[in-house]
Amino acid sequence: MESNRRSFLTGALAAAGAPALAAAAAANAPDDGVKLGVASYSFREFSRKLAIAGTKALRTPYINIKEFHLPYKSTPEEIAKAQQEFEKAGLKIMGGGTVYMLKDDDDDIRGYFEYAKAAGMPLLVIGPSAQTMPRIEKFVKKYDIKVAIHNHGPEDKHFPTPASALKIIGNMDPRVGLCIDVGHTVRTGQNVVEAIAEAGTRLLDMHIKDLRDLMNKDSQVEVGGGAMPIVAIFKQLKKMNYQGCVMHEYEINGDNPLPGMQMGFSYMRGVLAGLKG
Repeated sequence: MESNRRSFLTGALAAAGAPALAAAAAANAPDDGVKLGVASYSFREFSRKLAIAGTKALRTPYINIKEFHLPYKSTPEEIAKAQQEFEKAGLKIMGGGTVYMLKDDDDDIRGYFEYAKAAGMPLLVIGPSAQTMPRIEKFVKKYDIKVAIHNHGPEDKHFPTPASALKIIGNMDPRVGLCIDVGHTVRTGQNVVEAIAEAGTRLLDMHIKDLRDLMNKDSQVEVGGGAMPIVAIFKQLKKMNYQGCVMHEYEINGDNPLPGMQMGFSYMRGVLAGLKG
């Protein structure tokens, strides 16, 4: 474990510090019209310092922060310190989560919005219930912070599919939307490209991954190595002029995620370059 961590740190810092990569790591990430980013859950086995180094090594400035790298109960001073660390590294905080908002209570929900406000998060990826959504919408309006419901597939008793969330939020504030997880979506049998099209402007964020078997969550592989219709997904996003991020959420090889994530980013950038050309 410790040797893996040392290897990861050495490799990530070296890659992030290389002149050619450093030049592309911030505003000039080569993503051809679609913002590719990192869900920091991918670096769940590592410290915030290593999550930052890994994200820089992937040549993207966009990151969604999971609680592993900035706990909800952090003090304002701790949040400010973390925010400075991300910004100093040239990273742009695009959101936080997934945050589970299942308690139908103002104080509980307010705490998450205060956390997001302090950290400069414009969006929270959330795991709510139908019951808590009206209360959540109230805080969206108060704080002007977007929320995106993350669907979690057949096991999710609240929102297994993007369509199930759309039924609840259809008449809500436009800052209430979806974070479509393509891996969980395909496992419900829904056509993921159609789900993206149906979401339209309600699509505020996305988690991307790949599966060898689209019905088996344990068959995850590097993006481009499975059966996920990646090309069709990006075609649809470009057709929609999608303005949110496509966050790579890598759930395998937790002790050494960077090589697989680099393969995935290379594949996605190749797809986007091909679509552009």
